[in-house]
Amino acid sequence: MKFETKIISIVLILCMVAGVFINARSDESIFEEFSIFSNKTTLRLWYTDDAITPYLQSISIKFAESNRDVRVEPKLVSGMEYLEAVNKASVENKNFPDLFITTNDTLEKVYCAGLALEADNSDGFFNKVLFPKAALDSVTYKGKYIAYPFYFETSALVYNKTYLEAYAKTLMEQNKQGEGGEDAANAGGSEEETVEAEQAQTEASTEASSDEAKKESSQDEAGEESSTEGEEGAEGEEGAEGEEGSEDDAFLNDEEISSEELDEKVKDILSSEVNSIQDIIDFSRKYEAPKQVESIFKWDVTDIFYNYFFVGAYMNLGGDAGDNINLDNIDQDIAIYNGNTISCMKIYKQLKQFFAIDASESSYDKVAKDFLEGKILFTIATTDIFKKFDELKLEDPFLVTADGGDYYEFAVAPTIPELPNGLKSRTMSVTNCLVVNGYSEHPDIAEKFARYICSDSDDDIYKTSHKLAAHNGIDYGQEGLNTFVDIYAESVSMPKTIQTSNFWMELEIAFAKIWDDEDADCNAILKELSESIKTQVTGQNYTDQVIQDPIDTPITAGLSDESEEGD
Repeated sequence: MKFETKIISIVLILCMVAGVFINARSDESIFEEFSIFSNKTTLRLWYTDDAITPYLQSISIKFAESNRDVRVEPKLVSGMEYLEAVNKASVENKNFPDLFITTNDTLEKVYCAGLALEADNSDGFFNKVLFPKAALDSVTYKGKYIAYPFYFETSALVYNKTYLEAYAKTLMEQNKQGEGGEDAANAGGSEEETVEAEQAQTEASTEASSDEAKKESSQDEAGEESSTEGEEGAEGEEGAEGEEGSEDDAFLNDEEISSEELDEKVKDILSSEVNSIQDIIDFSRKYEAPKQVESIFKWDVTDIFYNYFFVGAYMNLGGDAGDNINLDNIDQDIAIYNGNTISCMKIYKQLKQFFAIDASESSYDKVAKDFLEGKILFTIATTDIFKKFDELKLEDPFLVTADGGDYYEFAVAPTIPELPNGLKSRTMSVTNCLVVNGYSEHPDIAEKFARYICSDSDDDIYKTSHKLAAHNGIDYGQEGLNTFVDIYAESVSMPKTIQTSNFWMELEIAFAKIWDDEDADCNAILKELSESIKTQVTGQNYTDQVIQDPIDTPITAGLSDESEEGD
């Protein structure tokens, strides 16, 4: 019996090994829901950004703890031909994802391929309390919600807080000194009147007292020598006390400016002195920059993500959701070439004479590094500026220091700068979305997990992955991060129509032409871009009617005389 038992055991082991081998060859997990090892449902989640790995692992564990019969399996996959890989695995039924993460501009493509399941909104889950407008627009397609907003990226104006607070403090001190001088002048006038009134009385008693004074002085001559030393000592002490008092006064004057007052003054400067591009130009001419500052305002002019705010308020590509292009209304649904966009691009072209930025040497990483090192006062940055700051401190803790030895602080302005001539600005955003695969065998569970992520009110997503969630209800504990969330809410969501997928590349080329070429014709470049996109959408050559160049006031108009003199 022992021999037979050994034979049976060997056969069972060989069968198990063979099963594992066959399973590995078929790319299936041995821990599936029908596996002998577990009766849990396995939910597969694919993604491409390794930065989000810690958060996905953490949230998957939390979800499994409250859903004991489910196990979430996040899987990092290559970004190369990512959607094609999702489609192939789904069609071939080979370990395909139940959910996957993709950017909102690809949603029409995945929906038309059957890879995006329409989300259930019968309970009003997609509402403006939980999600900002940009998030809702990002996952809307033909009036349906076909994904769940996960996390976002957008750009904003950031500034060196150390420098701007010093500037604000100087203005406040000058203002207080001015008020003090005015009070002294008023007080001096009343004292003059008093002196004139009393002068006659004092003159009458002067002669009578002079003889007595002489007698007293002769009597004191004997003791003068012995008292001189003591008097000098007394004067020295009095002088020392006077000096100490003046230092105390200076200290008190310094302390009179509270942090709340300083914050309010900085906010006032942001809203009144650097609220627009023209304001920044004016500010750059009157601001006495520290020696470390190389540029007042500098941004990456080669990347559309940091340039788009110049035209974002007036370009339209498929409406708010970027999903609606009607051939019968194409001039409105694709509004690239119009009077406002021409004016905006003309302003962009003029800026090169004020902010000499060499496009050939421009990159976001370089600009961000220079900004964090105190070489730039204002820049356009994305949410990763906070992460870059932390990394730079670790790389060289003595490099990013101000004169006092403290790190340069920076902050996020509440709005993106407006343009001259009353033109508005609007930044762009991209939203990474959770998509429930149309091929999933567990769509209800997948949807439940997506909703679980969208309802997470902890700031773990930023702490673990340096990402900002696309839903409301999270306090990140940093004013700058919360400001980015506010700016995202008002941003332009990237359009998702397949026919316009190359629009961003072509717009970036248009910006480059206008920045690099002094003789570039903004009107002609925008017309060419508009015709190219419309030709793609209609399938036939399209020609726009020529728009006459708007007569715009030069951006130098309105600059103060003081600014002009400093030029």
